[in-house]
Amino acid sequence: MPRIYDISPPVGPASPVFPGDTAYQQLWTATLAPGCPVNVSALTLSPHLGAHADAPLHYDPTGAAVGALDLLPYLGPCRVIHAIAPGPLIEWHHLAHALKNLPPRLLVRTYQRMPVDQWDPNLSAFAPETLERLADLGVLLVGIDSASIDPADSKTLPSHQVIRQRGLRVLENLVLDDIPEGDYELIALPLKLMLADASPVRAILRDLP
Repeated sequence: MPRIYDISPPVGPASPVFPGDTAYQQLWTATLAPGCPVNVSALTLSPHLGAHADAPLHYDPTGAAVGALDLLPYLGPCRVIHAIAPGPLIEWHHLAHALKNLPPRLLVRTYQRMPVDQWDPNLSAFAPETLERLADLGVLLVGIDSASIDPADSKTLPSHQVIRQRGLRVLENLVLDDIPEGDYELIALPLKLMLADASPVRAILRDLP
């Protein structure tokens, strides 16, 4: 059987969120007891917590919600490329060594160890020109192990605007620490949330046959 690699960070009260976003909270609305046969909880969290898929609605006031998106970009052959500690922006030269015969999905590792329990204000993001060139190569989806494809302090979000203009999909907050460079099958399906600007995903990779 193909090996499965879990590339999703743990989700819970310790999960970091973008400053000002909604942290994870869990309230038990029913607990096992005489007369109650089940535990049931209510969750409050940002849809951008943990590994997640952004929807166009996140950066476009008329964009589609995540539940309306085609699932094709989130399922199929992908390539993991290492660009460890590239600085503020992932430039073309950080990826050029591994772009030959690129499949339509690309995940980029920037951390030596992804910070699963703390916010990183100095996260690495994509240069918008890099995304333009990837779109020209036929890429449908880009993923990254940081919390955003734009710098954390950006107010104009130029890389998100490239994604909007070129119709690309994006995954953020992936854990690629132990994933060798190479080609895999990606499975990272968003929930069918018909009003939401993003969705958590349980992102995995499988070895190709």
